[in-house]
Amino acid sequence: MSNAFRLLLRKVASGTHTSKDLTRAEAEAALVMILRQEATPAQIGAFLIAHRIKRPTFEEMAGMLDAYDRLGSKLAPVTNGKSVIILSSPYDGRSRTAPVTPLTALVLAAAGINVIMHGGDRMPTKEGVPFIEIWQGLDIHWQSLTLEQIQAVLNQTGFGFIYLADHFPLAQAIVTYRDQIGKRPPLATLELMWSPYQGVAHLACGFVHPPTETNMRQAFALRGFEQYTTIKGSEGSCDLPRDRSAIIGLGEERLILNARDFGFSNFEVPFTSTAELIKEMRQVLEGEESEYRRSLIWNSGFYLWRMGGSSSLEAGFTLAESLIVSGKVREKLEEVKQAIAEASKL
Repeated sequence: MSNAFRLLLRKVASGTHTSKDLTRAEAEAALVMILRQEATPAQIGAFLIAHRIKRPTFEEMAGMLDAYDRLGSKLAPVTNGKSVIILSSPYDGRSRTAPVTPLTALVLAAAGINVIMHGGDRMPTKEGVPFIEIWQGLDIHWQSLTLEQIQAVLNQTGFGFIYLADHFPLAQAIVTYRDQIGKRPPLATLELMWSPYQGVAHLACGFVHPPTETNMRQAFALRGFEQYTTIKGSEGSCDLPRDRSAIIGLGEERLILNARDFGFSNFEVPFTSTAELIKEMRQVLEGEESEYRRSLIWNSGFYLWRMGGSSSLEAGFTLAESLIVSGKVREKLEEVKQAIAEASKL
């Protein structure tokens, strides 16, 4: 048993009236001991559930991000000098609405904006479809690539994907605890805030509950991080919804967008199966009109504007549609596929 961890556990797990918040340094130390599994399984499980009940503070989240930065793999700055965005979405996947994030990433990359995503396999407790399965369905295989190989793909194509099992095995090893406790621990929020990149990047992260977004903003401020966008997105992702107002945080400012105001209907494309999703994606890449394509234009147009790729939202939507219809997005997918094949030989 780790006596050092036991002291930290006592602070957060002493009950409603006597539990105490951890300092930033204590939170970092606690998560480092969890990730390295210097704490016992009983201690780790107790901490995760107690911390969920207590609710993490922004100082604790900042400290936990410090631990992720210390132990997690990170890509080096891109060589093309262009802007970088991290599209950070829930690791527990989607089960009700069709994700457009992967194709949004390709639209942005086709427009000359570097994009990095990260994710793992199906995550307890939701077990929604993860990005890695979607990329596999599109014949893009990120598994088993070294960090250096992914770096080569990023530098060549403007797109890279960090796969948790390969590049952050310490965090992957904690997945089993999430399954056993049956609840999403604060680590689920932490993953949305993490940037697996050493250079300057803009982070886009989703949230569900307003207090979570407040914690995010305060933790970012404590860490001196200013380039981010928070989205009350579909199922907590960074995909802008169409069936309700999209509540977006631009730092301290708020932007509320309604799809209807820009000529989109309020139809939200449902997720029915992974196979059907891949089919819809391939049809869009071939230039076919669909509600899924309209959701893609709605999302990628916003991010093009947010990253300075267009002068207005309307111009962003127009540019996104042009890139899709012209085949540029399909070409980017093939470019990434070829770059992975070449990097695999290195």
